[in-house]
Amino acid sequence: MADIGLLERYQDFRRRRFLRRAERYRHWLPRWRTQKRRRVLVVTNAAMLAGLAAVGVVSLTNILVLPLLWVPASLVFLAIWAVLQIVSGRQGDAPRDALDEWEIQQRDSARSIGLTVTQLLTFLPATFLLYAGGDLDIDRPNLAFSAGVLVMTALVVGACVPTMILAWTRPDPDPDDYQEPA
Repeated sequence: MADIGLLERYQDFRRRRFLRRAERYRHWLPRWRTQKRRRVLVVTNAAMLAGLAAVGVVSLTNILVLPLLWVPASLVFLAIWAVLQIVSGRQGDAPRDALDEWEIQQRDSARSIGLTVTQLLTFLPATFLLYAGGDLDIDRPNLAFSAGVLVMTALVVGACVPTMILAWTRPDPDPDDYQEPA
């Protein structure tokens, strides 16, 4: 049986770390915290994720595409994702104790959708692997790399969905909440 005190201490550590980071990044990128700008970041992030999936599909026939496109596309995605996390206040992965009741409800709803998306998107490459493992005339190393990229992309999409939903749907914050003090 797990030590309940250990779990409580870990949750308290997560809450304190989250609040410390929230305070640190609170004043970063104030012009990008509007709903319109967050939506631009969400669309850009979705386009990068689609690009990562496309690299996975293309790498099925051309393995050289993988390092040439996957690495730069991943770096661009990570930069966009970091900005989106900062301007949305990291609400998608915030610990329960750091949120109020309405924020918890919104976060849990977005996480539920994220889990469904993860399951559906991961099912596709898994099904492809089962089918392609049979009779298809596909070069096996390319199949493994391609399916691996698609599974990784599906998992990353599922992890991104809660923050993307919250960034898209939340109204503009009060300007006093993120402006640098005078």
